[in-house]
Amino acid sequence: MTFSEALRERRTRRQLSQLDLALRAGTTQRHISFMETGRSVPGRGMVVRLAESLELPLRERNHLLYAAGYAPVYPQTPLDDPALAPVRGALRHILAGHLPYPAVIVDRYGDLVAANSALELLTGARPDNVNAYRLALHPDGMAPRILNFGEWAQHILERLRQEMARNPDERLAALLAELESYAPPAAVSADHLGFAVPLRLRTEAGTLRLITTVTTFATALDVTLAELKLEAFLPADEETAATLRARASHQ
Repeated sequence: MTFSEALRERRTRRQLSQLDLALRAGTTQRHISFMETGRSVPGRGMVVRLAESLELPLRERNHLLYAAGYAPVYPQTPLDDPALAPVRGALRHILAGHLPYPAVIVDRYGDLVAANSALELLTGARPDNVNAYRLALHPDGMAPRILNFGEWAQHILERLRQEMARNPDERLAALLAELESYAPPAAVSADHLGFAVPLRLRTEAGTLRLITTVTTFATALDVTLAELKLEAFLPADEETAATLRARASHQ
């Protein structure tokens, strides 16, 4: 894809007019039009400004720079690289800080990067090298123990659909198609807390009712770190909170 095509595709995907983008990037609609038709070749600084104005993820910003003929700006460091040792330590500290409640860190595709010890209560075993979304929805995973499976499945699928709308990706599209095959038709339920869909899960310690929060590392300037998500499972009622506290005290 040429730069002009890439710019136009990303602008229209975000439902911005040429004037909207021009105002955000501090340039003119005429200049945006010339770049989208290939009549004007932008400098590196302009490409970075356009990427920032479009609020592209770091990976997409690198793609836009490459399409314009420039080297990527944002590094993509393997998480096990020695340079990221302080980051790995910080992630372990964050996960430990969520105890006695379960918490996981996943990458952009939902592959499990790290988890705290409380996750075992949800999964039934210590998962390694798994996809968290597949683990939740696959018939051989947690699905049979999720009492509101239809509702919870649609909650996960909608998150992935929103991510696909913002940042299309072939691997994510394939995962979404697979997960949709496991889910029943969309369910409508009044069992909401007003701001979240609860997970009702049968476990060895009894039925738990949980809500989740998702935190991203939005200020990261490394592609790997910027794509990580921390998902914490929090008790939706006092009974669940007491169960999780009691379990932690006996470990």
